[in-house]
Amino acid sequence: MMSLNKNHREFGLWRATSLVVGNIVGTGIFMLPASLGAFGTLGLAGWVVTSVGSICLALIFGRLSRKFPKIGGPYAYSRAAFGDFVGFQMAWSYWIGTLASNAAITTAFVSYTSVLWPDLASNRHLGFFVACAAVWAFTFLNMVSVRSTSIAQVVIVILKIVPLCVIGIVGIFYIKLENFFPLNPSGLSTFDVVSSTAALTLFAFLGLESATVPADNIVDAEKNISRATILGTIFSAVIYIWTCIVLLGVLPSSLLAKSNAPFADAAGLIFGDWASFTIAICAAVAAFGTLNGWILLQGQIPIAAARDGLFPPILGKLSKQGTPVVSLVVSSLFMTIMLYMNYESTLVEQFTAIVTFTTFSVLLPYLYSTVADMVFLLKDAQKIPKAYLVRSLAIAFIGFCYTLLIVQGAGQKAVYLGMIFVFIGFPVYALIKRKV
Repeated sequence: MMSLNKNHREFGLWRATSLVVGNIVGTGIFMLPASLGAFGTLGLAGWVVTSVGSICLALIFGRLSRKFPKIGGPYAYSRAAFGDFVGFQMAWSYWIGTLASNAAITTAFVSYTSVLWPDLASNRHLGFFVACAAVWAFTFLNMVSVRSTSIAQVVIVILKIVPLCVIGIVGIFYIKLENFFPLNPSGLSTFDVVSSTAALTLFAFLGLESATVPADNIVDAEKNISRATILGTIFSAVIYIWTCIVLLGVLPSSLLAKSNAPFADAAGLIFGDWASFTIAICAAVAAFGTLNGWILLQGQIPIAAARDGLFPPILGKLSKQGTPVVSLVVSSLFMTIMLYMNYESTLVEQFTAIVTFTTFSVLLPYLYSTVADMVFLLKDAQKIPKAYLVRSLAIAFIGFCYTLLIVQGAGQKAVYLGMIFVFIGFPVYALIKRKV
């Protein structure tokens, strides 16, 4: 397998952690509180379940990354455990999910920016042009060098985390206890609320495996991938739960559920109208920064699969700067097509349509990764201390059960569309393997 030389290993621990945090804390934190408002305070249970489940997944990915510090992340682990066909499914599914997620993030960026530039909401051709400009700007940035991407990611993470922390701290003094009641205005059972909100909040945690994918670019990958994954996930979970508790306390659930920009509304209530404008800028920066990190990942997955003979070889080629130019260009072309197919819809409709199957497309690699972890643990059972083996298997099983819960909560439509996209890849696999 090809590997990047030492000069191309541009991600140390803190840049790798910023990649994880940057890819997790993005559009979700600004959009989901309104979606969860209909569930009232009980909706926080979804954040807790997803946070615990995501931390278990982070521990699983951390353990797998120490055993297989290879480019590709979930794809590499699934292929090592189950062979080429499952490996191809994972690469295909994760790649499609990443492209769809990027298209959704780009749409969210345009939606946030429309607060500052209203014509973007009414002029759909203009909105499509701005979306494409954002996609190709970051594609070019990733083509220039991974180092420029890693530096940009650190700066953008700081720009979007600080305002959230300010609202989270100052907002504590504006909390009204009566806003936390009723606990469950939705009328659904507790289980239905928890599973539904857990499925919604998983979208906010997509990206927790980010440091495992560009493994060739991580300094001291055996240690730093695991550390960055766990640190980034825990930090993001704290930010999510903390800020959502504050929002629930500041805004009544009835108002929160109807808000198009809950953080902007909360900021306006706390600081005044100028703060709503500022938060709109922060939300755009968040989406912009998330797009930056995810475009890095969308170029890395095809490299790993191409090197193993499961994707066309040209997708595995690197430039002199060590960047996957062809893979990035092909991925962004597909993204542009996705955006074009939906540009006649409203921005909210575009986001909803694209996100529908994104969660399942990424859930499948998560599910296989938890099973792959069990496979490797049981294979090495004689070499592992019993206490460590039992604890690790328990974490893997919790991660597996959590993923199944999310599949159930995602709904039939998401699973149906996700499986259709997985099946579409099968003829591609047949064409590639015919030469072997």
